[in-house]
Amino acid sequence: MFLQAARNSIHDLIITAITFAGIAGCLYLDSFHDLELQNALGKCAWVVLIGLLLWESNLVRLQVLIAVAFATAGEHFASGMMHGYIYYFHNIPAYIPPGHGMVYLTAVAMARSPLFQLWQKPVTWGVLLVMGLWSLWGVTFAERGDWVGMLLFLVYVPCVLWGRAPLVYLAAFFVTTHLELIGTALKTWTWVPIDPVLSLPQGNPPSGVAAWYCLVDAVALFGAGWLLLQWQRLQTLPAALRQWLSAPEWVHVAAED
Repeated sequence: MFLQAARNSIHDLIITAITFAGIAGCLYLDSFHDLELQNALGKCAWVVLIGLLLWESNLVRLQVLIAVAFATAGEHFASGMMHGYIYYFHNIPAYIPPGHGMVYLTAVAMARSPLFQLWQKPVTWGVLLVMGLWSLWGVTFAERGDWVGMLLFLVYVPCVLWGRAPLVYLAAFFVTTHLELIGTALKTWTWVPIDPVLSLPQGNPPSGVAAWYCLVDAVALFGAGWLLLQWQRLQTLPAALRQWLSAPEWVHVAAED
């Protein structure tokens, strides 16, 4: 059991290292603003994601698939339609869909790691303190204001304290803060000063941006469970139909006809 736990820990560490390094490297290369290179990065991201999923359970694979689908739809709405943030080429870069899959997988890997399991309380209060101070700075001293970030932080707090998957949400803070700070610094994407939906000032990035990713995580976690439940029901349906059709009342009705 100890050896299996050690292997799992190394596996989770490898996922985390690949994702953090991959985010930095991909966003740096994309800062050269070459569309052909951007598309090549997308293909590489898919290869890496599929490779990482080879070692995962079918449940995690399904969760990642749902995360990719939901997050990609959200990208087209939030960026493509509403223009809440804008990519350099005014598109959705090819590496974004697999990137969302890697972000979700990494959040899961970090959440199940011994570090997060053993140090949940210190990690929780540390994350809330950092995000809280960041949000407070956004509505007081920040040059362009960040009321959207404060609202997102207020949404994030109950998710972490009373949500059904707090460790995943905590891990999402580390991954998403890493990618948002690098992406906005390199101008791969830029958050507009006024949120088009709420009409409130927002930072670049908003301080509570991890809350958006927590929505993706929640949909993936609970959507996969719901789909598996429906699949199990479908598998039992033929047997139930056979039992129903062989019931005595059907025999009587057939005899009468």
